[in-house]
Amino acid sequence: MNFDRIAEFVLAGQDMPQSALNMAATLLIDTVGVAAGAARMEAGRIARDHAFAFHGAGAPEHAAHMMFDGRRASIPGAAFAAATQIDNLDAHDGLNPTKGHIGCAVVPTLFAFAEARPELSARDALSALVMSYEVAARAALALHATVIDYHTSGAWNALGVAALGCRLMGSSPDHLRHALGIAEYHGPRSQMMREIANPTMLHDGSGMGALVGSMAALMAQDGFAGAPAITVESDDVTRHWVDLGELWTIEQNYIKPYPICRWAHAALDALSGLLREHGFPADDVTRIEVNTFAESAALFPDMPATTSQAQYSLPFALAVMLVHGRIGPKDISGASLSDPKLADVLSRIAVREDARHSKRFPAGRWSDVSVTLKDGTRLASGDVPARGGPEAPMALSEVEAKFRVMAAALPENRVSALWEMRERLMQPDAKFSELAQLVRATVEETDA
Repeated sequence: MNFDRIAEFVLAGQDMPQSALNMAATLLIDTVGVAAGAARMEAGRIARDHAFAFHGAGAPEHAAHMMFDGRRASIPGAAFAAATQIDNLDAHDGLNPTKGHIGCAVVPTLFAFAEARPELSARDALSALVMSYEVAARAALALHATVIDYHTSGAWNALGVAALGCRLMGSSPDHLRHALGIAEYHGPRSQMMREIANPTMLHDGSGMGALVGSMAALMAQDGFAGAPAITVESDDVTRHWVDLGELWTIEQNYIKPYPICRWAHAALDALSGLLREHGFPADDVTRIEVNTFAESAALFPDMPATTSQAQYSLPFALAVMLVHGRIGPKDISGASLSDPKLADVLSRIAVREDARHSKRFPAGRWSDVSVTLKDGTRLASGDVPARGGPEAPMALSEVEAKFRVMAAALPENRVSALWEMRERLMQPDAKFSELAQLVRATVEETDA
């Protein structure tokens, strides 16, 4: 695909379909809710403290507020801190074909770069966000198609971040080309399955994706050369870019109902469905058998000792769902990690790969679950897809309920004001700064 066409899409833009803008507004507010829920988690606190201490800005116009913190860091520092914070509460959106996540990197970047543009309209901000989702999605597909190992999202969402920074700064096509090249070259091509096997605060690499991508945009603006990005300009990847501006992948993103790795969601939905239909208590269950795809079966198998392990554990997630009937931020941290009842239920869960589910990945995430009760009754879910995406969408009321669970640490009036911004962002007179003001203050504050 001709780079000039990509540059025109990124920098000049085009009329975005209203459906794409609507989805961008929903994904934006959903991600803000996750950022609020993650604000008090250890990984987010460490990231923000690090950015404040070591990623300061040399001039006020180069600084931005960190989300739900109140302090300022450099633009790349603020983007890094919030992306790391969001990435460590695994409830943010994703796109099945990419095998990863876009919003957790581009949403913090939007807030960071937009701070220097207080007159930015909400509609222009949403258009820029749509653009960054589209660029990141295609960069992901191009990377996965041209390498043999499975990289974290930061390896490719860095390009969406760089494109977003260039758009908001009014960069030239030449600067954009070098920014994408820098972002691709320095993007964290980190090993996803290493993190699955040994869960830590590294999660999906999106903190570094946001840092590298925002730095790439700023460095290119200063004249630093780094083109070309082969995942954008190589003839081998043209097929992944030809539908740019025609197919709106943002509308295919899923919203997570649970703060757990997406690979566990199909099994969770299958168990949840059986619970709703049959209403059995945890004490009546003698065994839970899960058939799932290979990546899901590789999730952390034991009782977690950390929040990171809890978010990458399929058996633990199922145990929480069986015992509590829900999974929220409090269920993957603190006392839950040493709850003997959860440990007892976990010991009754068996997980195995099923070839038919593996064949459906990454286009879909499917599993089936069977539950055996004390009286010998065996309940089977049948094949179930993970909810939240095009194949099993959540109603807007469900998205709002999830948002309120994630943002529960905020005062109620602030939670409602943030959710109402989803509609406000669509109004012609709305400024993006109206939302930014609500996001800048700490979790405890009610005023920006």
